Amino acid sequence: MKWRGRERSSNIEDRRGQGGGLGGLGGSPFGRSGGMRIPTGGRSGGVGGMIGIIVVLGIIWMVTGQSPLDMLAGGAPSTSSASSTQLPAEGQDELTDFVGVVIKETETMWGEVFAASGQDYPEPTVVLFSGQVNTACGAADSSTGPFYCPGDQKVYIDLSFYDQLRRQFGAPGDFAQAYVLAHEVGHHVQNLTGVLPEFNRRRQAMGQDEANAYSVRIELQADCYAGVWANYAGQQNLVENGDFEEALNAADQIGDDTLQKRMQGFAVPKTFNHGTSAQRKTWFERGYRTGDVNQCDTFAGNV
Repeated sequence: MKWRGRERSSNIEDRRGQGGGLGGLGGSPFGRSGGMRIPTGGRSGGVGGMIGIIVVLGIIWMVTGQSPLDMLAGGAPSTSSASSTQLPAEGQDELTDFVGVVIKETETMWGEVFAASGQDYPEPTVVLFSGQVNTACGAADSSTGPFYCPGDQKVYIDLSFYDQLRRQFGAPGDFAQAYVLAHEVGHHVQNLTGVLPEFNRRRQAMGQDEANAYSVRIELQADCYAGVWANYAGQQNLVENGDFEEALNAADQIGDDTLQKRMQGFAVPKTFNHGTSAQRKTWFERGYRTGDVNQCDTFAGNV
């Protein structure tokens, strides 16, 4: 990915080295109701009208052995008194620069998408942390992987995850890393469009299997949104040979079936809450090939 020398987002908080007590993720992380609508191109049941689910959305929750859906119940959201330190100057920390550039590109793309329907795009903040972090959704640590918290509209990532992505999950490459960020930003878009708050309203009436099934559709839509961003990056001449394959491989390596087989030797489909490897690759590729957010309706028919 040709990212060097490009503008870095200003919406980055650096909390690395600050730590924080762990109180467990819990409570209602939904800070919005209703929300903005992405243009649907005249299609019925467009992105903004979908019924969805939020799971305090991490890439690799299954590695922790704890269901993300279970984390929605009980307890009050914690508040954080942590303050951000100043980001390293550009050119001093390559990985920080990389994250800032990728987020800036997502801000530009989603700003254009929202502007096309006469709406502003409230940009999310990305929080860099190490070890532990307090959020509006509760406390978390590095083992949860990257995640989005709707309660404060922030994406949280311990950058050591990228080593894990490469070494443990066999998904190296800077475009694989960019895919992770674009996926989490996709959850922010879902929060703004009302998909996530609507689930929070309905989730008490859902059984575990139904909640898991909706979670899969949410995650696959975020994968599709990440693919749309990858298409946009290509239009900006940022994509190099092999980049698409890096992202596709990452989607493959973090599918529920692949993760469960790696962890326990077999897969249990009814427990899937992110989608199979095949599903994740399919929806990322759909977004990438079409570059159209209206092709990301994972709630219409089978996925």
